Amino acid sequence: MAQTTRRCWLTFEEGRQNEPCLWRMTQEYPNVMFDIRQASVQKDIGIMAVLFTGEEQEIQAALDFLVSQEVKVDPVEGGSLVAG
Repeated sequence: MAQTTRRCWLTFEEGRQNEPCLWRMTQEYPNVMFDIRQASVQKDIGIMAVLFTGEEQEIQAALDFLVSQEVKVDPVEGGSLVAG
């Protein structure tokens, strides 16, 4: 299948910014690559702009996994909510 990319904002709240959520995602979905493009982590919140690369179904499954870890996932460019 063809590789695609998706750019998303990830928001980590309520202590999630101190947990290895992206590492856990890579253990479940090793074929999804990610590139952190921008990040800001504070005491109460962490926000990252992340580029995901892989097969569309795998990327969506990885994003769904992040949502299950209570990470908020939104598209970088307009549109509706990606997941969560």
